[in-house]
Amino acid sequence: MLPPSTTPLILWDIDHTLLTISGVSRDIYAHAFERVTGERPRKIASMAGRTEQAIITDTLTLNDREANETTIAAFYRALGDAALVLRDRMHSQGRALPGGRGAIALLHRAGAVQSLVTGNIEVIARAKLQAFGLTEHLELDTGGYGDHSSDRAHLVTAARERTGARLGIVFVPERTVVVGDTPHDVRGAHHAGSPVIAVATGASTREDLLDAGADAVLSDLGDGSGLVALVERLTSTTGVKEGS
Repeated sequence: MLPPSTTPLILWDIDHTLLTISGVSRDIYAHAFERVTGERPRKIASMAGRTEQAIITDTLTLNDREANETTIAAFYRALGDAALVLRDRMHSQGRALPGGRGAIALLHRAGAVQSLVTGNIEVIARAKLQAFGLTEHLELDTGGYGDHSSDRAHLVTAARERTGARLGIVFVPERTVVVGDTPHDVRGAHHAGSPVIAVATGASTREDLLDAGADAVLSDLGDGSGLVALVERLTSTTGVKEGS
């Protein structure tokens, strides 16, 4: 058995952490719902910090549709198609958030391995990141994606184990850092035994994120060097909760 590695693993959330695509997410769901059911949805479930599995299930239920395995699988396929159809709109209506690209590059130079933990299914995650040129230095094939589970802790564990298996490295929870913007990200990371850096670039405030137990809260990702130093502190000690 390989010994645990001292290499840190960074698991990035996407929406409102690295980028925003404004209202296009709801349009993707409306497009997919119509593709699967032949009708426009009356309601679309809340999305913030949630997995596609949970959003699909709730959206079907809100529209009096059975959320069975066959329908959910069809919805995944339709979401992937919709993401590709609407990728140009993602770029025109959305934006990369400040500092994300630079932070990824600096962490790469510092020797960290980086992947994703996101509520998006893989095809949507790729489409969003590609739209803003954010794929470099990320292990996209091994992320924890929203069709794997509706439990974000399971996604953190899955991403850690899949990335380690691919690279032949044993990543331990204590040296796996989640970066996200919601209390769901915070709780998922902690339930998986990992520290979490929260960024107040989404709907959740600094206070919301600290109350959820974030190990650190940043206003944004603009200070890439500070983020690298924070990752080093969190992965070399037990860490102290802080805001910055």
